[in-house]
Amino acid sequence: MQKILIADDNQQIVSILEEYAKKEGFSVTTAFDGEDALAKAEISPFDIILLDVMMPKKDGFSVCREIRKNSTVPIIMITARSEDFDKIMGLDNGADDYVVKPFSPSEVMARIRAVLRRVKSDDSTAKEHFSLACLTINLEEYITQINGINITLTKKETELLWILATNKNRVFTREQLLNSLWGYDYYGDSRTVDSHIKRLRAKLDEAPHPTWEIKTIWGVGYKFDIDHSVGDCHEK
Repeated sequence: MQKILIADDNQQIVSILEEYAKKEGFSVTTAFDGEDALAKAEISPFDIILLDVMMPKKDGFSVCREIRKNSTVPIIMITARSEDFDKIMGLDNGADDYVVKPFSPSEVMARIRAVLRRVKSDDSTAKEHFSLACLTINLEEYITQINGINITLTKKETELLWILATNKNRVFTREQLLNSLWGYDYYGDSRTVDSHIKRLRAKLDEAPHPTWEIKTIWGVGYKFDIDHSVGDCHEK
């Protein structure tokens, strides 16, 4: 039985979502504030988490960031506002999707099924290991190393690096990366790709990697660029 954590300070919403989730066959755990949600997420593995943005004690964005330090569990953010800011913030902090209040419980269940299908598809079809020059990516365990040095990346940062590195020298538009990472082409904003690239570059720069870089192609997007003049790059 799959396990779901539903975190929202509105007990009526939690009760309704809990009822629908149980009908879908989930084992349900609930939380009504951010600190309780984080504590439960840290002590028990879940298959998916529904996380409200506006919660007492700790907001959903903070909880999402903390969870992403140690887990790749799918997270769907729940927001009462429809502004792009909340959507972008949720995606930037590692969420896989979001729903906007008011919503129908059936819509939320559909989003849950879609995210879980996407995760299952990614797990079953992805090549698990990639190595190029000094870079090694283990997608099975979400471990990235440069010259044997562990680089701590979030789930989305790892997947972004994977897409670029496994398609070296191919230019991706922001829209293509957004679609590849989140699986849809209308929710979200291309600015979230830029912020992920910025953080990814900063983390990768913790270790020297002179033979390659994530290069900006102005007016287009990004690519994983190989500099053959600075040593050899051999794929494995």
